[in-house]
Amino acid sequence: MTDPAIRVDALLPAEVARKAEEVGTAKARLDAVSILILGFLAGAFISLGGIFSTTVIAGAGDALPYGVTRILAGLAFCLGLILVVMAGAELFTGNNLIVIAWASGKVSTRALIRNWALVYAGNLAGSLATALLMFLTGQYAFGGGAVGKTILSIASAKVSLGFTQAVALGMMCNALVCLAVWLTLGARTTTDKILAILFPITAFVAAGFEHSVANMYFIPVALLVKQFDPAFVASLGVNTSGLTVGGFLDNLIPVTIGNIIGGGLMVAAVYWFVYIRRQRRAA
Repeated sequence: MTDPAIRVDALLPAEVARKAEEVGTAKARLDAVSILILGFLAGAFISLGGIFSTTVIAGAGDALPYGVTRILAGLAFCLGLILVVMAGAELFTGNNLIVIAWASGKVSTRALIRNWALVYAGNLAGSLATALLMFLTGQYAFGGGAVGKTILSIASAKVSLGFTQAVALGMMCNALVCLAVWLTLGARTTTDKILAILFPITAFVAAGFEHSVANMYFIPVALLVKQFDPAFVASLGVNTSGLTVGGFLDNLIPVTIGNIIGGGLMVAAVYWFVYIRRQRRAA
């Protein structure tokens, strides 16, 4: 007979809010070296999701409807956040939820900015290292060059976005990412956590939203291919004129801003206002 003190149901939203507050406080107190290492891992993990995603849809072209291709890309990309949550890593976009602890006064503004800056730097380093390693593998030439064509097409589309559009796409993306993390906080088992991740992450990829850490991999790996294998790029017929370091920064800055708004304001601040603020007033 099950002990009545043992609960197997997922946490209720108000309980998730309290847990998010506790987790955010703990994250802000991590030492700098640990944050950088875990941030590096998260950058690499998200990059692995990107690698899986581009490989899965490589060569799909007109063989599948657009929506079906995007769903497949999204399902494969889920690998990244699954690894972050289950293996343990610090992801900038997910850490926007620390705003809950900050709004409660348990994390100072300085500690919040410190965490975000260190995690962001670690994510960037991990993504760039993975991009370099993947270029050296020559995997982009697999499938008769289909993988490389997909990589270049994705990166070229990203650098062509306008500032406002990139901010808006970043907002929508991180609202879904933080909702996925929010759901995992309420989950009880590994299976629960993985299932909680699948739909929000698949949705953001399928819809074409913009994730700053993912773009730290997608655009640099395409830049490496363009810079060091021009013959391969020329054989594909993909327009890469906008694919430059400047184009990378022009994408990364507004997407990062959008991610902060989407995760910190649209999710964290809203749930803090509904649950934590009400609990404090009642107390």
